[in-house]
Amino acid sequence: MTRRSCAVYVAGIVCAHLLVVGIGLFVSQVFRTLMHNRLKKEIVLVEGSRVFDSWKSPPPPVYMEFFFFNVTNVKEFLEGTKPEVEQVGPYTYREYRYKDNVSMVDGGNKMVSAYNVKSFVFLRDKSVGDPAVDSITTVNIPAWAVMNKVKGSFFKASMVSIWMNSLKSGLFTTRTVDELLWGYEDPLLARIAPSNPEVEKVFGLMYKKNGSNDGEFIYHTGIENYLDYGRVDTWKGSSRLNFWTSNQSNSINGSDGSAFHPLLDKNERIYIFTPDLCRSIYMEFEKDVEVKGIPAYRFTPPRSVLASKEENPANEGFCVSPGECLGTGLLKVSPCRKGAPVVASFPHFYLADDKYVAAIGGLSPQRTHHQTFLDLNPTTGVIVRANKRAQINILLSRVPGFPTTRGLNETVFPVMFLNESVVIDDASAARVHKLLRIVTLVSNFPLIIVGLGGIMLAVFIILLIRARKQKNEVKRIVFTKPLYAASNDEDTSYSPVNDKEKDDEKNGTYIGMTPRVDQQD
Repeated sequence: MTRRSCAVYVAGIVCAHLLVVGIGLFVSQVFRTLMHNRLKKEIVLVEGSRVFDSWKSPPPPVYMEFFFFNVTNVKEFLEGTKPEVEQVGPYTYREYRYKDNVSMVDGGNKMVSAYNVKSFVFLRDKSVGDPAVDSITTVNIPAWAVMNKVKGSFFKASMVSIWMNSLKSGLFTTRTVDELLWGYEDPLLARIAPSNPEVEKVFGLMYKKNGSNDGEFIYHTGIENYLDYGRVDTWKGSSRLNFWTSNQSNSINGSDGSAFHPLLDKNERIYIFTPDLCRSIYMEFEKDVEVKGIPAYRFTPPRSVLASKEENPANEGFCVSPGECLGTGLLKVSPCRKGAPVVASFPHFYLADDKYVAAIGGLSPQRTHHQTFLDLNPTTGVIVRANKRAQINILLSRVPGFPTTRGLNETVFPVMFLNESVVIDDASAARVHKLLRIVTLVSNFPLIIVGLGGIMLAVFIILLIRARKQKNEVKRIVFTKPLYAASNDEDTSYSPVNDKEKDDEKNGTYIGMTPRVDQQD
């Protein structure tokens, strides 16, 4: 084989291999598409699917931590001094959650109905103290709620003021952690309740939330469109809210925070509807993370979610009234809290205007401790880690008809913040790893074959070049020695044809070289 023909042969093999690589890439993309389509069909809220049982009864343990702000200078604050608080906590509870009364809404498996039930069990080893013993001095929320309710009526305000004085119900109160969380009978509410059936005697930040639910949710199963997997269709029978002043603000968007569609993209917004905030919020991609070896995208609420209407005009609908718009980082949720002056924020006013932090001594917002985030595996949409953090505040200001409030400036006063956290357990992580390995293997199988073919091609070319080199070396040995070289070495290139030729000493190199003898005249 000539050098040129060899090069042509090798080039042909390379071209053929490149063609195989192209076909392999195409086939790999087809396999990947088929696998993604399989995921879209498997990750649906339908009986028998991979995720249905874990959606009804989530296996990883969920923990709820409560932190309180204990006021240390009540008297000075009522006289106009800056309030000072100290954080006390956590008081940690194991949160058990499951979906009750799960049923398909229609025959086509497009919608599923469920009630989200939560119950809490105290964990002493993960807490700073005993909630039945530890006391917290904080804002007297029932008193402030009643004062705000009657502030438009001079007669009612005067009567409530008299009742508060007689019952010694002040603007601040000292209660145990158990009472603040799970409820206590408030004397002022007990006085009002007989004449107003809507008023309950008992108040607690988590009152009636242990072993209860937030009402009926109807979810999309994702069987028609994988992007709708887990998306809330209606809550309490309605597809819209009625708390706010714009259609956009009253929209119910996204899931309830327990399920997210597979094949997530870094550029998309994740929407979550939360009854605690009476609204939907959104999260955006922040960074890539890894949890127990599982790759994940971290999504977190940006500053714009709770931005002021000046900073984000889309939030104007969350103003209770034009005169009650708060600054960035705050959301007044009084429309869904029976008119109580409750304000929601992130802990320590994280992502809020600096003025709210500066108004309260003892606050120090930090992203590590106060950020809300979700770590989601992008292939499956499974939650591998999450921290939901929110703070409850009370808006304090002068209230007409109540002399004790005369010395107060408007202050958003922190009461408590919670941290609801979860990390995927080892058994669930192993199942996710197995699924991801299957997806990776199936998607890349054609590429593996192409890669092996590439290795074989490289080996073949190396062997071909080596064989060509050895052949050239043999030719060089045979044809490069001089034909008439005079040497003492044995010349194996010539052999006598007979014995006579051997005895003739003039034979061989002397043939034709006999000296010429001149003839004599």
